[in-house]
Amino acid sequence: MPQPPVYLDHAASTPVRQEVLEAMLPYFTTKFGNASSAHRWGREARAATDAARERIAACLGAHPDEICLTSGGTEADNLAVLGGWRVQQGNRRPGIVSTPIEHKAVIEAVHQAAREGGDERLLRIDPAGTVNLDAARQHIRDDVSLVSVMWVNNETGVIQPVAELAALAKEAGAIFHTDAVQAFGKLDVDLRRLPADFLSVSGHKFGAPKSIGAVFVRRGTPLAPLFFGGSQDRGRRPGTENTPLAVALATAMELTLQERDVEVARLRALRDRLQALLTAALPELVVHGRDAARVPHILHLSVPGTDSESLLMALDLQGIAASSGSACQSGSITPSHVLSAMGLPPALGASAVRMSVGKLTDDEQITHVAAVFPEAVRSARAMTGTFA
Repeated sequence: MPQPPVYLDHAASTPVRQEVLEAMLPYFTTKFGNASSAHRWGREARAATDAARERIAACLGAHPDEICLTSGGTEADNLAVLGGWRVQQGNRRPGIVSTPIEHKAVIEAVHQAAREGGDERLLRIDPAGTVNLDAARQHIRDDVSLVSVMWVNNETGVIQPVAELAALAKEAGAIFHTDAVQAFGKLDVDLRRLPADFLSVSGHKFGAPKSIGAVFVRRGTPLAPLFFGGSQDRGRRPGTENTPLAVALATAMELTLQERDVEVARLRALRDRLQALLTAALPELVVHGRDAARVPHILHLSVPGTDSESLLMALDLQGIAASSGSACQSGSITPSHVLSAMGLPPALGASAVRMSVGKLTDDEQITHVAAVFPEAVRSARAMTGTFA
């Protein structure tokens, strides 16, 4: 009997949970009103949207008025980085500090700030994949308006020292933003303890639909909107509020937190078992970030003698879904910018594959992937003309 397909790309996207789907469906049908309307349909939508904002805030250790709903992680990152940097330019603080391993949503926003006159500074990355704090101390000075460093790298799963970096930003009088898209649900994200001014999350990483996310904006932190229109969301993000997806995000966040401790332990066991089986079968594998603190669901490795495209194709033919890194870079044949920043040789960077476990993953699937992976590597090496 054929083995069912195995989905190992939960870091790219997760299935919508049944509880989330059921919670949001009424707001597409019987409760379809516009939250800005004064009649009963509008009031019903307004009540649901406001309640969702309160629930999201509670999940993050924030106040409801600090939650700005967005279309996902990319918009949340852009709003925080560009909106936070632009609003301060009258203060003659052109510096904007980030890292070369950020998600493209942050990197490109930083580049845009530089095109608008910003002084872009990217921090050095250690070989294990973590931000070098000595470099941070050198670059985060009193001419810096904003510092943006991701909490968890979306390719390697390496956890960054965001508490220390936020403290450095505060000492310099700068705003601190962290992309927590891969952190929420895997780490303890509590904004009562982390001195971040902005924090981004994206719903489809933990059981909500695509195209819903949020950015936390700490009370008193200035923020310029990216676009203009109505007065929704305190003027930070004008446009008709997406009530069904706000309800979906709140529901998914609550469920994720309720299950987090048990699920994190389960995912870590699955990821560690997969890593052990693969490295035992193929000792030449290079596991990225293995000497650093990592989130439990991501395994990022390079297979010498292959390239990512050939290996992913060989895995797909075996019914296994994985990725070369960020899904936002699919189709790219250039080595990962993350691995390049870590100092890896281009050939090794171009052979990287990310496997990420999640709700759909079980022990039987791990056993199956480990059994067929060596054959997939042989096929990939044949495709690239390397026989090892």
